[in-house]
Amino acid sequence: MNELPVAAGPAVYAIHENPEWFGVFRDAFAAEGVPLIEWVLVDGVLDPLATPPDGVFWSRISASSHTRGHTLSKDYARNVLTWLEAHDRRTVNGRAVLELEVSKLAQLAALTSFGIDVPRTVAAIGTAQLLGVARGFAGPFVIKHNQGGKGLSVARFDSADELAEFVADGRFEEPQDGITLVQEYVQPADASITRVEIVGGEFLYAVRADTALGGFELCPADACAIGEAGEVFTLRSGFRHPIIDRYLDFTRAHGIEVAGIEFIETADGRLVTYDVNTNTNYNPAVEAAAPVSGPRAIARHLGSVLEGAPSWLQL
Repeated sequence: MNELPVAAGPAVYAIHENPEWFGVFRDAFAAEGVPLIEWVLVDGVLDPLATPPDGVFWSRISASSHTRGHTLSKDYARNVLTWLEAHDRRTVNGRAVLELEVSKLAQLAALTSFGIDVPRTVAAIGTAQLLGVARGFAGPFVIKHNQGGKGLSVARFDSADELAEFVADGRFEEPQDGITLVQEYVQPADASITRVEIVGGEFLYAVRADTALGGFELCPADACAIGEAGEVFTLRSGFRHPIIDRYLDFTRAHGIEVAGIEFIETADGRLVTYDVNTNTNYNPAVEAAAPVSGPRAIARHLGSVLEGAPSWLQL
């Protein structure tokens, strides 16, 4: 049986499904001297009556796990996190945060309730509803899967008729959960988006991603790089904006301890937030220029939680 490994003593347990993305974190935990065990949730067994090991359990399950053939990972993680929290184990980006990670619709609702500007969005529940929803958008719009990641499945259209042709040609990909978002196309002022990196209630740094080079596929991890990573992603040095404090309040309110939140600054002066990544990846070119390392910050934060220091969520 594929049982979950257990450490001899208290440790940080990293819950994920993609070892290809995890190397930088493995190295960071080793450098910080924080004991680490990986729980790779692809398939396996789970005894709900068993007592979980002692430790801190950090979830970085991705909304895009199904695109790697890991179709069981999200439900596997839901049950593992429910089991852990039922036994009062300390989770980081736990069960409730996973539900935000795997639903862009839930993210937008949460951001809106917090007074944060988001793109106008309508969800088509079932592909049969898609064209009807699209006809409610007068200008350019994009479609994207509710459960997505890495910019996959995102496409822009100037009209519902153009989308109808796209669907009729067989180019439309059915979403994993049957939900497609139709969203106003937000024109960046300078062909870029910004990603704000947060760990343990602290702003680390901001990343500029060039949409002219990267399009919609803006995954920062080295493993899913498109072209030269340094050309697409650069450090937004010295960035400071009131939105950072709004994001810190938002993450605290929702128990999110590790996140990369993405926004667009528009030509007409809006700042539009459109994505919350709770399994954030880090770009190596940006990390080399940044004032602090993202993976090392995570290792230090989780090491502190493991040692029993009060977390920012409890202060």
